[in-house]
Amino acid sequence: MRVRCVQLHRWIPRLTIAFSIGSLGCAAVISPLAGTVDREPITPVPAVEALDPAKVELGRTMFHDPRLSRGERVSCAACHDLGHGGDDGRALAMAADGRPLDFNASTVFNVALNARLNWRGNFRTLEEQNEAVLLDPRLMGAAWPDLLAKLRAQPDYRAAFQALYGGAPERGHVLDALATFQRSLLTPDARFDRHLRGEREAITAEEARGYQLFKAYGCVACHQGVNIGGNLFQKFGVFHDPFAQRGGLSAADLGRYGVTGREEDRNVFRVPSLRNVAVTAPYFHDGSAASLTRAVEIMARSQLGRELPSGDIDLIVQFLRTLTGRYQGQSLTPRPEGESR
Repeated sequence: MRVRCVQLHRWIPRLTIAFSIGSLGCAAVISPLAGTVDREPITPVPAVEALDPAKVELGRTMFHDPRLSRGERVSCAACHDLGHGGDDGRALAMAADGRPLDFNASTVFNVALNARLNWRGNFRTLEEQNEAVLLDPRLMGAAWPDLLAKLRAQPDYRAAFQALYGGAPERGHVLDALATFQRSLLTPDARFDRHLRGEREAITAEEARGYQLFKAYGCVACHQGVNIGGNLFQKFGVFHDPFAQRGGLSAADLGRYGVTGREEDRNVFRVPSLRNVAVTAPYFHDGSAASLTRAVEIMARSQLGRELPSGDIDLIVQFLRTLTGRYQGQSLTPRPEGESR
């Protein structure tokens, strides 16, 4: 199984080199400062870069403000709950009209560490994606003239944009502030990151064994780097068709094919990040796996061609639970069972 890499993270102070050995992709991380090789394929989430706190706060306010949408019905936070996993807990996100959308809502936490955005990887920058979300009729359905008029009519917004950008709210200013806030949404200090930094007792022996299995079975071929994914594309169903039992393909199941029209992109998706995966159920582009155990079973069968022993699946799941980080000093928590936005 070969993976196709896209641009790696230019902000990481290391160079990640992905290569293929037989059927298993591996990664080596080379430190340009020390000239040594760190053989772990996963690197810790870095500290949040220095960002203008006033821009972060302005972006935060707009992220939670339904006035940015047509009819003032939904905000960005409607699909991305920062009180839990940065998603909405639904199999499929809900449109502004109350009908399900085509895809599961990905977490917004650590989104700045992805090389491409959305399940089909059709956006390269946060600004580009944010504009698409704001204008999409089924998402926020806004139009720039109306949106800017509403912001300019609010004294607090007028004052904030004047102080930060030297004038009234403009399209570029709105996108810049939203993206700046989203770049602040990193979740460092997961127990596994502490383990990687030398705090070996931060994870248990069973969790460490789960990590070894995660590497030995080949999961790490696609889930590696600082975001444990998010940096390459892969076909969903390399060895086994995950859609066979469900019957019939939806337009969403076609993945990048729906963007490029190229046959080689059929059922190809951006590999999702596994950061905070224990608090972002359900899983996959269609939310079809309700639990981590089920997700690991499906991935082993469809991507690796393996039927894993239940004990190994349990150990891998234990490892995945060590990837939950902290936001604003608090560990992320799962949404209560049965609760969605």
